[in-house]
Amino acid sequence: MAISWIYKVWILLLPIVDCALSSYSEDQCSWRGSGLSQQQGSVEQISLHCSEGALDWLYPKGALRLTLSPRLPSAAVGPGGSSSGLITACVKPSEHFHGAQLYLERDGVLELLVGDRLEESPPTRVRCFSRLPGEKVALFLQATPHQDISRRIASFRYELRGDWTVRLSLDSNPVSSNEGACRPCNNTELLMAVCTSDFVVRGNIEAVDEDSELRAAVIKVSTTRVFRQKYALFTGTGRLTLSGEIRTLLQCGVRPGAGSFLFTGRLHFGEAWLGCAPRYKDFLQAYTQAKLVQQLPCELAVD
Repeated sequence: MAISWIYKVWILLLPIVDCALSSYSEDQCSWRGSGLSQQQGSVEQISLHCSEGALDWLYPKGALRLTLSPRLPSAAVGPGGSSSGLITACVKPSEHFHGAQLYLERDGVLELLVGDRLEESPPTRVRCFSRLPGEKVALFLQATPHQDISRRIASFRYELRGDWTVRLSLDSNPVSSNEGACRPCNNTELLMAVCTSDFVVRGNIEAVDEDSELRAAVIKVSTTRVFRQKYALFTGTGRLTLSGEIRTLLQCGVRPGAGSFLFTGRLHFGEAWLGCAPRYKDFLQAYTQAKLVQQLPCELAVD
């Protein structure tokens, strides 16, 4: 697919008049704009610099080319604490994604991620891809021809992480490399997960349900101790016990059972996804041994 030329759009600081003017607004994380002033065949260049954000393209026309250049830490790590320079990106199209197709552009080759959704078709699930150090990738949105564009809005959210294996559970096209995602964490991975995870809680498994849309297991957890949580993932009316949900791969075969666990993991589009989850007594043993030899990556106020 040839990109004919770059169409420059000036910000119009004027009131919006229907079908007369189009405008866009952007910050470092998100972009919102209209295709009404865009010429057929033109390509607008957009660059965003955050690890998460959104794009809303009203009345799509022509094309958009989006480069994501997040200012991630130089040693971006995932739940296991490793770092290889690999960056994983996930996009989640809105339920009413219409009027365009979303492609991954990798070294000049386009791969379809999200098609123009028909009214009766189910919404596309999250799509993920990885970028190696130095690899040139971008997202390319191509408007699809429609006689009536008045109700067409192509919008999606995106997230980027370093060395993030949880994304494999969310991709619409599972890949064979996710076989290791159910492997228990070793002690080094566990202790690093305690330091870097979005949530660290102690609790019990009350039930396990299935999320058919995401093809994931939903673990119902009652917590007895919240060490850390990003946003209010685990809530309740009581002072001693909170409850919440954690998602993981269906093939990991999580089942309800007795005993206390330490749950760690990451937030993904506002939902908690499981990282390391040892029995609490096993965590305490690993933590105590590392503390004795002064090899703790961070301190935790354990019992």
